[in-house]
Amino acid sequence: MIEVEIDSIRISLVTQHRIVMLKEVDGERQVPIWIGPCEADAITIELQDVKVARPVTHDLLKNVISTMGAKVSHVLVKELRDGIFHARLYLDVNGREMDIDCRPSDAIALAVRAKVPIFVSESVLAEVGIVPEADIQEEGAKTESKSSISEEPDAFADFLDTLDFEDFDEG
Repeated sequence: MIEVEIDSIRISLVTQHRIVMLKEVDGERQVPIWIGPCEADAITIELQDVKVARPVTHDLLKNVISTMGAKVSHVLVKELRDGIFHARLYLDVNGREMDIDCRPSDAIALAVRAKVPIFVSESVLAEVGIVPEADIQEEGAKTESKSSISEEPDAFADFLDTLDFEDFDEG
């Protein structure tokens, strides 16, 4: 098991689905997991410490677990089977460990509320873990500092050169 933290929650520009990016605590690999908008909101609400008037579903679950005398100990994104991530919710119930099957999005939403570690199995990280490329903005800043005028052809500038601005006249 490799401990991870939530690096970000992103929106796919292609599908509008949400993606939670989990990043190794002691490494660079990241795991992208597609999640629903409700689960993304539930995670974001807690991460940003937004106060809601009434408990949302994951608050309710945390309250039920606590009221029943149990405690969330950690969550684990355990496997990727047929393109679907599977997670486990680990509870301490009077000194006895229980694990419950759940969706990763629900496990993560509960973990941030219970302030417990999130883990990903090594096999999942080995299969789908990615190491992000250098930040594009950082690369752009490095290029600009070397030369303020690019000698590379600029596709946008080439496109602008092909336009006849008289076509845009209102008269």
